[in-house]
Amino acid sequence: MMKSGTAPKTVDEYLENTPEPAQSTLRHIRRVIQSVVPKEASEVISYGIPMFKYRGMLVGYAAFKKHCSLFPTGSGVEKFKEELGAYKISKGTIQFPSDKPLPDTLLKKIVKYRVKENREWD
Repeated sequence: MMKSGTAPKTVDEYLENTPEPAQSTLRHIRRVIQSVVPKEASEVISYGIPMFKYRGMLVGYAAFKKHCSLFPTGSGVEKFKEELGAYKISKGTIQFPSDKPLPDTLLKKIVKYRVKENREWD
């Protein structure tokens, strides 16, 4: 059993210790991301949160007390600013309700864009 306040070592451990409704939301986000990343992509815990890695960090996600966040690295937020109008955003973060994930189509577009961006930097 993990002690409260201990950093998770795996993505599964992170998700298991996330309260509902955020846990279900993040599990959904994870499945959608997994459906579009290259098979060589890996999942890691970085800065205490789940991240997908492919030729560098791609995208991370996390649960907070009152919301969940997606962290598309690179220019993932800036590129989709228009489509993210309904969400609270900052340079590297998209916040959304704990019980309502980002739309699958938008999430897939962001992740595919980040994969393309990382390939170009390689």
